[in-house]
Amino acid sequence: MQNRVGWITEIGLLTAFITITGTFKLPGLIPGTEFQLSAPLAVAICAVFGFGKYIMAGTLSSLIGLILGTQSLLNVFIAMVFRVVVGLILITLGRSWPVVVAAGPVGSIIARLALSGIVGKAVVPLVVAAAPGMVYTALLAWPLTTLLKRVNEQKGRVIRYVVQR
Repeated sequence: MQNRVGWITEIGLLTAFITITGTFKLPGLIPGTEFQLSAPLAVAICAVFGFGKYIMAGTLSSLIGLILGTQSLLNVFIAMVFRVVVGLILITLGRSWPVVVAAGPVGSIIARLALSGIVGKAVVPLVVAAAPGMVYTALLAWPLTTLLKRVNEQKGRVIRYVVQR
């Protein structure tokens, strides 16, 4: 029972992290180039907690966004393409720092390719508009991964402390 409660709690916290950071966007110099803070966090979550927890938390976050009206089906589609690509990259190539740094930008590019196919717009402007966010994601993914690793390592100590009380 303890294991199931811990898993549900962890998924809930990861979902909340993705949802809350997804509401914060850093403005870009050009309209449409804003950067969503959840992208590097999502990469870090996948690297530290694994694809299963990552995709579950991301899907729940998207569902919450749809229910609250802060995301459209198109937003969710783009996010899910990003998540699957990031997850596949980390599963197949490992969790070394170059892979973690590259996974977010590659996920963004593939998501923009998919978006281009849906909306019928040229892919180059979509990728160029997302480029500043890709740079931010590449710069922040590894530091966030190391931070989440340390937090995850402390998890056992915190649980033992709470159980002993």
